Amino acid sequence: MSHPNSQHQGSLWLDTAREASCPADVAKGALRADVAIVGAGYTGLSSALHLAEQGLSVAVLEAEKIGSGASGLNGGQVIPGLKRDPDALERQFGDKGPGIIDVFGRGPDLVFSLIERHRINCNPSRRGWILAAHAPMAMASIKPRCEQWQARGADVALLSANEIAELTGSEIYAGGMIDRRAGTIQPLAYARGLARAAHKNGAQIFENSRVEALDKRDGAWRLGGRGFEISAKHVIIATDAYSGRLLPALEQSLLIVRSLQIATEPLTGREWADILGSGACLSETRKVAIYMRRDPDGRVLIGGRGPVGEGMPNALFESLQRRLVGIFPKLRSVPITHRWLGRVSLTLDELPHLHEPEPGLHIGCGYNGRGVAASTTMGKIIADRIAGGALADVLPATKLSGVPWRLVRQPLLTAGVHYYRLRDRLGFGA
Repeated sequence: MSHPNSQHQGSLWLDTAREASCPADVAKGALRADVAIVGAGYTGLSSALHLAEQGLSVAVLEAEKIGSGASGLNGGQVIPGLKRDPDALERQFGDKGPGIIDVFGRGPDLVFSLIERHRINCNPSRRGWILAAHAPMAMASIKPRCEQWQARGADVALLSANEIAELTGSEIYAGGMIDRRAGTIQPLAYARGLARAAHKNGAQIFENSRVEALDKRDGAWRLGGRGFEISAKHVIIATDAYSGRLLPALEQSLLIVRSLQIATEPLTGREWADILGSGACLSETRKVAIYMRRDPDGRVLIGGRGPVGEGMPNALFESLQRRLVGIFPKLRSVPITHRWLGRVSLTLDELPHLHEPEPGLHIGCGYNGRGVAASTTMGKIIADRIAGGALADVLPATKLSGVPWRLVRQPLLTAGVHYYRLRDRLGFGA
């Protein structure tokens, strides 16, 4: 199966997606819609589906294929909440804090309900997410996080070193916590299923239709590209780490890193049953962390992050394989059959951002590695802001501005990676 985005070369998800591609044309001529959405990832497709269900005319414009960006390349971990702990969110957002905690904490509920309601064929599994302490000191950050979620009624629990070894098959962790609200999906199939559901409800989906110009004339937004122009009352920019030059301030507001993944061949014998045998996915407390899961065919997947660059970073892939063997030594001789990469956006405050720089222009971005649940939730929030739904005011809009030191942000990001690796070696938690 081919894909125009070179990042999909070697992708396990492209090889295993059972959800068929949604019918999509190339945009041509003069078009009109209530809402024009740029980007066919989770944010854009969730917005499109929720708006179309409420009777608005919607046009989704994707520069390449549905799920070409992070939505078709991520690890498929459906994790509740945000990077910040609940108490910290309440301190920052005051009266709005409990609503933000609740809505993003229920992000997996939204994802799995959409999968069930629209019969999306994306291998959904809801067996939890383990946050593993890479060193004893890291438990100091896990314990209060667990307690804060427990105080809010979440199904989370602390894990001893022995308990986490039993669940993961690895004895390298000092303990951790499990959040049973979480799960896993086939991420590209989920994106395709959202597109199919939106299309079924009346949304127009266009692929290979890059938006190259955006302006406002006579009270309407105009989006132009090669061979088409679309006018709309509202525009949603849902391009995140793939924003490019359409809206320079957006690209400048984000820190972009690459997320790399490798997958083993299927491990089908009983001798492999202990490796992530609980079915839970896993992340580490390291700041420069890895994440892992099994897929339905028995493969072990591991992912990590590296700096943005050109081509396939072979040294980083090899480093990732060494980490895999360090966690599960008996995988030393197991072949790696897939390796691929994508881009992830980070924000300085580690929170997703909702921007509305002008009336009718809506932007959702910055998911910091929590994109499956958080971006699906953001799509519904934006849809509700446009159509007047229950989540319209849950998340305050923030100013769109470039990172102050944007001209040197990548060198500083690289320096930051080295700093956090040192902290990780000393045993601090994330």
